[in-house]
Amino acid sequence: MEWWLVLLTILGGLVVLMLTGLPVAFCFMFVVLIGAIVFWGGEAGLRQVILSIRQSISLWVLLPIPLFFILGEVMFQSGMALRMLDAVDIWLGRLPGRLSLLAVSASTLFATMSGSSMGSVAVLGSALVPEMEKRGYKKSMSLGPILGGGGLSIMIPPTSLGVLLAALAQISVGGLLIAIIVPGLLMAAFYACYVVIRCWLQPSLAPPYEVAPPPLKERLGYTAKYVLPLGIIIFLVTGVIFLGIATPTEAAATGALGGFIAALAYGRLNWHVVRKTAVNSIELTAMMFLILAGSKAFSQILAFSGAGRGLIEFVVGLPLAPILIIVGMQLIVMFMGCFMDTLSIMMITLPIYMPIVATLGFDPLWFGVIMLLNIEMAVTTPPFGLTLFVMKGLAPRGTTMGDVYRAGLPFLGCDAVVMALMLAFPTVVLWLPGLMR
Repeated sequence: MEWWLVLLTILGGLVVLMLTGLPVAFCFMFVVLIGAIVFWGGEAGLRQVILSIRQSISLWVLLPIPLFFILGEVMFQSGMALRMLDAVDIWLGRLPGRLSLLAVSASTLFATMSGSSMGSVAVLGSALVPEMEKRGYKKSMSLGPILGGGGLSIMIPPTSLGVLLAALAQISVGGLLIAIIVPGLLMAAFYACYVVIRCWLQPSLAPPYEVAPPPLKERLGYTAKYVLPLGIIIFLVTGVIFLGIATPTEAAATGALGGFIAALAYGRLNWHVVRKTAVNSIELTAMMFLILAGSKAFSQILAFSGAGRGLIEFVVGLPLAPILIIVGMQLIVMFMGCFMDTLSIMMITLPIYMPIVATLGFDPLWFGVIMLLNIEMAVTTPPFGLTLFVMKGLAPRGTTMGDVYRAGLPFLGCDAVVMALMLAFPTVVLWLPGLMR
């Protein structure tokens, strides 16, 4: 059978299973089992699948995933995240689009605690949208910054999705976590600039209101109390990796321990917080590991069937500049983001894309960060971005899905600008990892 027919059969079967509503991990596992029987010879193929699953999840580099989940959960379940929101609020004064800027700033801080974009949108949406509505903010300036900011949870470490992508793409976990810092901060800066400029040109979008700033001493004290501990936790996770003091796994462990110590110091660590943190982290970790197991076996099926090799030879033989091939890959991912969730996109594309990237001679770390940004965009891409539906559930009565879509589009535009910068100037991604010890 021709390689392209094998590839279409495998991907087509996968899409059909997804349309039935089965969980993504189960769809991949079903395709893998059928592929093992067909291409690996029945019972012997099934044994190979078991070995592949064991090898894919018995990796030391995967330990940061549950530890990052634990860090994020203990910070949110203890309520410390909302205290940091108050600490940011007291510094903004009368800037144009004050509450929208608060959403962007808080999203950047929340991103350092959790890799969950939906969690960030849910927390900020429930905390800020009612106040924005009361202040007369238009939907483009109330819903949009929260939708855009939610994606920062994926692009600023610690990020469990980034660790998963690094494992699937077989690139350095520590390198990826450091490499996404500059692009993530660029995204936040573009969001903030867009909000300020748009609200300065159209004040009616976010009507200004009087704010009585507390005394400087009080502001400094509140910041030291609720933001400084977060800075320490950030150092325990990211700083120790950058300085070469700890591996990503060790850094994730110190970060999780720091989260528990902070919750205990503020008197917010109790049995309910510990229980919710443990249960939610275990559920998310099990889902991630099941997905990883299916993806690893899926890539082996593609390689063994000849579909992967045939696709690589076809793409490399195209009469196009290599960078245009990379751009085409990203356009495909953007299209997939309109209809599929982030994990599905990663599992389908990475086993196919990474061998092509290696053959074309591009830096896999650079490509991995571009892919992560593109996948981040998928969570706010109409019509089926997951954060869009989270925001719809939190939006004021009478808000349509069209309103939510339009609010998120300018921030997707900011993401696209950052992606263009990374494609044109790889040093945006590779400069900071190059300084690592």
